[in-house]
Amino acid sequence: MVLQRNTEINFWGWGGSNRPIKVIGSWFTDTVSTKVDYNGKWSLKLPKGEAGGPYQIKVISNNESILLNDILLGDVFLCSGQSNMEWGGNQNLKEIMDELPSANNPNIRLLQVSRIAANNPQEDINNNWSTLSAETLKPFSAIGYFIAKQLNKDLNVPIGVINASWGGTGAEVWTPNHLIENDPFLLKYAKMQDINAYRPYEGGVLWNSMVHPYAGYNLTAAYWYQGESNVGYYPSYDKLMKTLVTSWRAAWNYDFPFYFVQIAPYAYNSKNEPRAAYLRELQSKTALELQKSGMVVITDLVDDIKNIHPNLKKDVAKRLADMTLAEVYDKPIKDCKSPIYKSHVVKGNTIEISFHYAENGLKSKGDITELFIAGEDQQFQVAKGTIKGDKLIVQSKEVKNPVAVRFGFSETAMPNLFNSQGLPVSPFRTDK
Repeated sequence: MVLQRNTEINFWGWGGSNRPIKVIGSWFTDTVSTKVDYNGKWSLKLPKGEAGGPYQIKVISNNESILLNDILLGDVFLCSGQSNMEWGGNQNLKEIMDELPSANNPNIRLLQVSRIAANNPQEDINNNWSTLSAETLKPFSAIGYFIAKQLNKDLNVPIGVINASWGGTGAEVWTPNHLIENDPFLLKYAKMQDINAYRPYEGGVLWNSMVHPYAGYNLTAAYWYQGESNVGYYPSYDKLMKTLVTSWRAAWNYDFPFYFVQIAPYAYNSKNEPRAAYLRELQSKTALELQKSGMVVITDLVDDIKNIHPNLKKDVAKRLADMTLAEVYDKPIKDCKSPIYKSHVVKGNTIEISFHYAENGLKSKGDITELFIAGEDQQFQVAKGTIKGDKLIVQSKEVKNPVAVRFGFSETAMPNLFNSQGLPVSPFRTDK
């Protein structure tokens, strides 16, 4: 396994009530001790250590002992969500199939959590850590692997990745159920979930079995790619995600960074409203308001809007990893976040748009696409956009007294406005 470096490490287990527990580690200077409580549980903290290994840990209780071998100290990350986080070699994803022949790095460790749901919080999982190899990589998350590969290369420390994902699942199943049941707003939309034979849908059931058992296992950060299954009942998504993240951080007793992917362009064919655009708008809201979070925009990484699983995972992972390197490790990576709409000012027959995260300016590939402007009549006309440093000036000959702008605000839009590093501007509207 990989244990988190440079911090006291939460370490726990089970045993005979009131028995002594002694833990000896090959990087410790002293034995660490505790007693098993009356429920048969014990926990303690292992001393912090520098990145490296392999190390051993020996756990002794009376005349019994367990020896854990091949332990590395490094940085640990959790990946979760639905199928776009889950997918890899088992789905014949070309980017992963191309990696398999050379996948043999002993400093990358993977923990694949089994797809099991539970009605009550569980204490354990039936899965083991494994060293990166073609065999262990094939069923693993492509995004999780490519993040680990980049961080291991750039930081030169061991990387452990836990993947707890299940295709088609709503965010509710990853959120402790009592938080949904006791919130009428969240509960109203949770009840709208489709029942499907291939995935769980009841609140909290994957939090219980696929996250709760190792809550407290020291992490550096978490990554999330989910939302497609919440498009049909989007209004609760911002509050739901804030509830999910806050509850996870509380369970860890640590406000770890939480980085997520905005859902990709896809033809959901919502009949009367662009529901996916509304969900993306709420994801932007979460990204701005949730502390220690960040959002990756991927409107430029889709090869087929009729495929809900874009094939390009390596670039998604790079954007997540770059954000982590900049914010967690203070690496000098400029403009690692996609610009998000901030405010607008009407100036005569133009509207000037300001953005978060556009300090070094904007750029476009040709005339800016998917840009519209409207007057009081709310009839949106195709607009012309002009870049002025970090501002976007929008106008149309058809609209003399503009009041609102929309950019990429549809289910399938793949517009061409970017920051200085080529990260796409998040779709937005200035009206409600």
